[in-house]
Amino acid sequence: MATTADIKNGLTIEFNNGLYTITGFQHVKPGKGPAFVRTKLKNVETGKVIENTFTSGHKIVTARIERRPHQFLYKDDIGYHFMDSGSFEQVSLEEDLIVSADLLKEGQEVEILFHAETEKVLSCELPPFVELTVTYTEPGIKGDTATNATKSATLETGAKVNVPLFINQDEIIKVDTRTHAYGERVK
Repeated sequence: MATTADIKNGLTIEFNNGLYTITGFQHVKPGKGPAFVRTKLKNVETGKVIENTFTSGHKIVTARIERRPHQFLYKDDIGYHFMDSGSFEQVSLEEDLIVSADLLKEGQEVEILFHAETEKVLSCELPPFVELTVTYTEPGIKGDTATNATKSATLETGAKVNVPLFINQDEIIKVDTRTHAYGERVK
């Protein structure tokens, strides 16, 4: 059992029958009345952000979240199948638990977040950048524009991202999994 003195960014707590990660907090000591802690809490399962105020010394229940490395194997009618890199156990997940599922390719290393007490899968996160091959894009014409123009490109996973005009078919590019934005060309 922890108190408001233990609050820090990234701490996951049990609050209102759900798991919330603290994304921001502020200790406030007004001139009149007791001290309190203003927090921003993000629901681990839904991603919804709420604000809550705890009085100083309030007891909070912390939750232990584990990140375990897994490798993506394949996708079928049941869902997405992953293998634990340490124990070789397989886990099947639904698409809504996977962040940026359209950028996932076979053999990709990911981290799956588990609630340690219940072994419940909370989410699956890709690395910040993935390297993917461009399978189709319109050819860029030199001198086509005077500004930073982009064109649509289809990647090997079927995802579509905007890339600069100089990117051609069969090139490998880095894509930011958080924003679906083009990062750079891989040499």
